[in-house]
Amino acid sequence: MYNHILLAVDGSDHSVRAAEEAIKLARLNESSKIEVVFVADFAKAREEVLHSEGSGALEVARRRKLGPVEEKLEAAGVSYYVTILRGEPGPAIVEHANQQPTDMTIIGSRGLNSLQEMVLGSVSHKVAKRVKSPVMIVK
Repeated sequence: MYNHILLAVDGSDHSVRAAEEAIKLARLNESSKIEVVFVADFAKAREEVLHSEGSGALEVARRRKLGPVEEKLEAAGVSYYVTILRGEPGPAIVEHANQQPTDMTIIGSRGLNSLQEMVLGSVSHKVAKRVKSPVMIVK
């Protein structure tokens, strides 16, 4: 079944809903592990560094974005671990997911309309197109 579930999160409400779906899948198999992946976006990281009080404060801000997801996972009693990647979210998630045996990749949708998605592209769209494992996009 699903032994390794990659859950890509960004701190949004969609991430929390994606975590709820990951929990449902993880409960189907006792040996399932959820890998929570958070990408520190280089483009945003410079601005975060400028506005933070130091690397400690920056790490606390990033962990705060993971808090609601980790709370859900802990409350559900499922096995999980956190991986923090650096780079542009879409390509970083795709590369990471494709470098290891991943049974399912789950990511939240930002709910962009089709015009915005076509012009800007979205992380969930890039992941769905390029990750080799099955992908679940959660609204």
